[in-house]
Amino acid sequence: MASRQERCNQCGILLMVPPEVHVFECAVCHGITQIRPTAGPWSQAYNSFHHLAGRFRGFVNTMMTSSVNSNPSYYGTTHEFGYYPQPPQSLRPSYHVYGSKRAVLCGIRYHGKSYRLKGSVNDVKCMKYFLIKEFGFPSASILMLTDDREERNQLRIPTKYNIQMAMRWLIEGSQSGDSLVFHFSGHGTQEMNMYGDEIDGFDEAICPVDYEEQGKILDDEINAAIVRPLPRGAKLHAIIDACYSGTVLDLAFVCKMNREGYYTWEDQRCPRTDKGTRGGLAICISACEDGQTSIDTSALSGNEATGALTYSFIQTVQNEPGLSYGRLLSAMRSTIRGTKTGIVQLNGPIASLLNRLLGLDLRQEPQLSSSEMFDVYTKRFVL
Repeated sequence: MASRQERCNQCGILLMVPPEVHVFECAVCHGITQIRPTAGPWSQAYNSFHHLAGRFRGFVNTMMTSSVNSNPSYYGTTHEFGYYPQPPQSLRPSYHVYGSKRAVLCGIRYHGKSYRLKGSVNDVKCMKYFLIKEFGFPSASILMLTDDREERNQLRIPTKYNIQMAMRWLIEGSQSGDSLVFHFSGHGTQEMNMYGDEIDGFDEAICPVDYEEQGKILDDEINAAIVRPLPRGAKLHAIIDACYSGTVLDLAFVCKMNREGYYTWEDQRCPRTDKGTRGGLAICISACEDGQTSIDTSALSGNEATGALTYSFIQTVQNEPGLSYGRLLSAMRSTIRGTKTGIVQLNGPIASLLNRLLGLDLRQEPQLSSSEMFDVYTKRFVL
């Protein structure tokens, strides 16, 4: 049989490949490409991601007025999404144009809906200022997606597609020494898990502005997009201000801390699913446990509405520079617990009755999860 043309997934050049070869090394960039099947159950997913990769490059050019010259390769699978994109093993320094600190901030108010929120857009504006002022993130390296009525760039609206592309931009070309932040303020929810890889039987999800038409973004997809590709020496912090968000990044370990500050790490790993990274450290600070709800309120700020998690997170870090992860978690919980609105936390017989009748947990206890275990009282919080 005659040789066929295949494109290198690293540099994009077309090469002649013998028909029996399924993995080849590029003679130009020495990148390794695995040829996926042209027929069968994965072919449609593979072809759709090739199309997605091309649209992604245009998305980045339009949103950030810069370009990242790279082609994705594909590795691994998830139950729902087939092949997911892997950033190139390495990028030339000239391509790493956004620096070692990058952030994606998503705030969604859901205008015109009965479930609209008040503080989500405020949350991401505050978070951007916080990252610049406290941790030296360059403004040009912070990508904000909001449904603010003043937003005119359609690619900065937090649709499902735009959030997916923003997560891809965040991880693209990441390398040792990078600090990445993903912040989401909006609605969260749970879906029945069909694959047996969740301890509680549910997948957690975030709700894009168009989730009623395009669907939610499940924890499996978030993990595949920004956790698994994280390289050794890189850090990812996710701050998720949404209901049911305790394990929304599907990280391997959850910190279980009581009110006295004693903690243990709960192992969430599943034999059927790899929840790890490529050597990097992923940490998630979420608004509440998987079975709890979170709210936005003006009770904490005394003025504008904010998410309780976002406000308590920013306030705690600003008030106590150099604090540990354990101190951060306990202080945020104390701030929310001490709010006397009857909204952030409900205790007593009425709350107990609602819990029993509706199956709801009306407390809000911020959670910490991680791709690896560590001593939360000696490890310093740094972005």
